[in-house]
Amino acid sequence: MDCGIIPIREVLGGGYAGKKVGVRGWIYRTRSSGSKAFLVVRDSSGIIQVTASRDELPEREFDDAKKALIETSVVVSGKVFEDKRAPGGYEIHPDKFGVVSFADVFPITKDQSEEFLRDNRHLWIRSRYMTAIMKIRSTVTGAIHEFFRERGYCEFTPPILQPNQCEGGSTLFEVKYYGEKTYLSQTWQLYAEAAIFSLEKIYDVSPTFRAEKSKTSRHLSEFWMAEMEAAWMEIDECSEVAKDEIKFIIRKVLENNRDDLEVLGRETADLEHCLNASFPTITYTDALKLLKEKDGMDVPWGKDLRTIEEETIMNHFDTPVVVTHYPKEAMAFYKPVDPAAKDAPGQVAKCFDMLAPKGYGEIVGGSQRDTDVEELKKYLERDGEDPANYKFYFDTRRYGSVPHSGYGLGVERVIAWICGLENIKDAIPFPRTLARCSP
Repeated sequence: MDCGIIPIREVLGGGYAGKKVGVRGWIYRTRSSGSKAFLVVRDSSGIIQVTASRDELPEREFDDAKKALIETSVVVSGKVFEDKRAPGGYEIHPDKFGVVSFADVFPITKDQSEEFLRDNRHLWIRSRYMTAIMKIRSTVTGAIHEFFRERGYCEFTPPILQPNQCEGGSTLFEVKYYGEKTYLSQTWQLYAEAAIFSLEKIYDVSPTFRAEKSKTSRHLSEFWMAEMEAAWMEIDECSEVAKDEIKFIIRKVLENNRDDLEVLGRETADLEHCLNASFPTITYTDALKLLKEKDGMDVPWGKDLRTIEEETIMNHFDTPVVVTHYPKEAMAFYKPVDPAAKDAPGQVAKCFDMLAPKGYGEIVGGSQRDTDVEELKKYLERDGEDPANYKFYFDTRRYGSVPHSGYGLGVERVIAWICGLENIKDAIPFPRTLARCSP
């Protein structure tokens, strides 16, 4: 080519009308009519119409333009013209049209099932839909790193192979480890709690594995968790950090991905509202009262909230809501009892979940951490665990323990909510579920 290659988005930004540019990418749509070939070419930044004419191209190049199928890779050079009818309002009239690689007939067409698209995710990931989600995903994970680093947190990376459970033995993925067995990480927490005595404030974004036998639109067997842990931090401060992080993520997506949200058909008014509104905090007991008084749902005190209860609660809010002080008996072993709680003191834990509006459910879960070794042992035994396997964890309490708290943010759940996705499986490049471990 005799001119430089530039991103399609740059061409669509204006300032190139009447000028010659070069773009490269893949054919997104194509049709021919006599002496004209009308192609839409995509790259990672956008799409643009290319109107190829027999009068303006060498014969072989024009023939290539006419016969090239969807997903053929091309390099195009030509003059830019403004055209309101074209995608993005501009089109290129090429004087050079080079095919890099002709494509076979592309197997993905309109109106194919979600399962077919997941069977062919290696190809469907090329779609504008998936491209928009993956770009937003990149912004979300980048925002998480930026948020914590700006606040003086150190990135800390835990092992993926771990000998103990933290979130329930029934959801462990067992792995053969030489002559022994170990498990894929459910959370970084036990190792993070060791590290805060050195680094004080830490965070990580890493893969997480839960062998949950669930086929819902909200569950994955492999997903990414953004977790934080901080020494000297009580539960109230911890939940406020979570609120700040969610707002920071939303702000970054609105700054960088409005075009991608538009591709997804996602209205942004409610996200913008979340930036300026306060996220309420209510207790578990308050939540049960709300369900009974507003919706006639009589949930027994002590029962953990299910999806239906969470969705019903969120019908009354237009921002994320923090729910605190769940019953201790329904909580993991490391969440301490709150003897001074407003509701049911001595029976509820210093913990919280953050629920997202519009049926997206829990997006953050956190707690203060119990520092009483005997209490930890009691609840491990309740869960059928052998306390002897947690000696290293108890050691963190025996040598200068301090109050500390942390939480985990479900990256895919946050992405699904921000993007307005119907299924969390589209929030990750290649989903792994109870029924799927390929491609």
